[in-house]
Amino acid sequence: MHPIVVVLLDGLADRAHASLGGRTANEVAATPNLDRLAASGSCGVLYAVGPGRAPSSEVAHWSMLGYTPEEFPGRAVLEALGEGQDVHSNEVFAFAALRPAEQRDDGLWLTGRPRDGDDEDDAAELVAACDGVELDGFRFALSHLRRGEAVLRISGGADDRVTDTDAFFRDRHPVLRPLPVVPEAGRTARAAELWTRRMIELLAEHPVNERRAAAGRDVFNVITLKWWGRLRSTPTFPERHGLHGSFLVGSRFLQGLARAVGLVPLDAPETDDAPGDLSARIHQITDRLGAGDTFVFSHLKATDEAGHTKDPAMKQRTIEALDAELGALPTDRAIVCVTGDHATPTYADVIHSGDPVPFLLAGPGVRPDPVQSFGELDCAGGILGHLRGPDMMPVLLNAADRPLFLGSRPTPFPGADGYPEVLEPLR
Repeated sequence: MHPIVVVLLDGLADRAHASLGGRTANEVAATPNLDRLAASGSCGVLYAVGPGRAPSSEVAHWSMLGYTPEEFPGRAVLEALGEGQDVHSNEVFAFAALRPAEQRDDGLWLTGRPRDGDDEDDAAELVAACDGVELDGFRFALSHLRRGEAVLRISGGADDRVTDTDAFFRDRHPVLRPLPVVPEAGRTARAAELWTRRMIELLAEHPVNERRAAAGRDVFNVITLKWWGRLRSTPTFPERHGLHGSFLVGSRFLQGLARAVGLVPLDAPETDDAPGDLSARIHQITDRLGAGDTFVFSHLKATDEAGHTKDPAMKQRTIEALDAELGALPTDRAIVCVTGDHATPTYADVIHSGDPVPFLLAGPGVRPDPVQSFGELDCAGGILGHLRGPDMMPVLLNAADRPLFLGSRPTPFPGADGYPEVLEPLR
């Protein structure tokens, strides 16, 4: 049996662009190491949640790691866990953001956000002033994170099935009314709306905002809510897959995701030197394999950020720069997967898209298929075909000679894809 390594390049996939000759950044980039890995291994394409569906990173990761939508706790819970907060299943969480907004004929419209520097202290003071409000039997507690962003926890029997008030559109930014997704969430949605209106009143009268208005600066007069959720009971990664290991991450929510599934989060900062960041991660991977980890997951955001520039040439250059570091992957002693979680297309003006993500698998015993180069179209012709997120872990476990033999039931954990690390013998 071999350990498993996943190198995930966030937002890796792209759409074809005329400036690249009708190809994607992956297809046109000079990537000798990725091409070598593709030629020596098995390839396919991946849809984290299904063809045409544009997932957020947290939803995509959750699916790819072998967890179901019903088990998903919501990103606000992951943010809280990543911050090291205590999280309990009897509380509902939402991600709160202090924002400036202007009143128009059709409602409040967001106009910006707090910035680093002078805004930081003002935002922290305003968030603190909004903490500890009780409405309709619920208690709303805010914990400030940074730049006016905060974790909101609601106690008193709240329901997390409530819509976001942050529209998250690229070109339209109204503050939305919270609505119940199911009738049982009606009381919570009404309380969330009342809380939002109460915060608008409180913020309008706060001395910090009065001072900012007098100085001609943005007034932070609304708090939006999104990413609702609550902690749910789920099998740990060792219980579900029979693997233990590390998650190399540079963001708070991914730290929380690692903790939520029982992987050890290891801090892997991201800088302006993306190839250097990837090289450092590959060194960490080697160290963790030497320490006995059977699963190491590495996340890097540089390709996602390149996609958000909407410059196909920038994404091409980023992929080429990262490829130079991938020759050091330990394919001699581990099953290595290189893929992404979703497409962050440089065209058109969307956040993410539901296009296929290149997926390659290399390592001991992995069968080479006819694919000779890395890219969406090339990988689509590989032996692994078209995969969905929940297929990833079974494919990796099978390649590592660790598949759960279906038809037997040696584990009590639902959704198990591998044998648990510890079997309980009859004594």
